[in-house]
Amino acid sequence: MSNKDFFISYNKNDVQWAEWIAWVLEAKGYQTVIQAWDFRPGNNFILKMQEAASQCQRTIAVLSQDYLNSAFTQPEWASAFVHDPTGNQSTLLTVRVKPCELEGLLKPLIYIDLLDKPAGEAEEALLQGVQLGRAKPNQAPVFPGAAAKTVPFPGNRVNP
Repeated sequence: MSNKDFFISYNKNDVQWAEWIAWVLEAKGYQTVIQAWDFRPGNNFILKMQEAASQCQRTIAVLSQDYLNSAFTQPEWASAFVHDPTGNQSTLLTVRVKPCELEGLLKPLIYIDLLDKPAGEAEEALLQGVQLGRAKPNQAPVFPGAAAKTVPFPGNRVNP
C-alpha cells in the first residue's frame, strides 16, 4: 500500500540534487523517501530500498551520467517502470540535473529538465513536472497576432 508520494532514486554523486528535490517537494506538502534522510544507522539497506520502492506511489530518478552508469540505481528505476511501462500513470519520473545520454528503456521518457536553470526556474519546472494531468496554464496565452506596435526611430524614416 502506498503511503508516500515519491521515492527519490539517485547516485551518491548527486546527493545535493536529490536533497534539494526532496526539500522542494516536502515544502509543498508532498511526502518523500530519500536515502540520505530516511535510511538510518541500524537499518537494513536492502529492506529500506524494498520498502521505499513498494510504499511510494512514484519514483523520481535523478538523472546524471553517474546515475546511468551505476548498476545499483538500475533496479530502483526498473521497479517503478515495471508497474507502469507505458508511463500513463507517471510512476517513474526522470529529472535531468547534469548532462547525460539516455539509452535503452529510459531514452523515450520525457524528463523534467533542471539542467542550467536558476533555482526559481528549476523549482517551478520540478513542481509543474510532478503534477499529474495536463499542463494547461491557468491564464490564457498571449494572442500571437497582437504584435506590439513600435514607433519607428526618426532616423530610419525615408524622406519622400
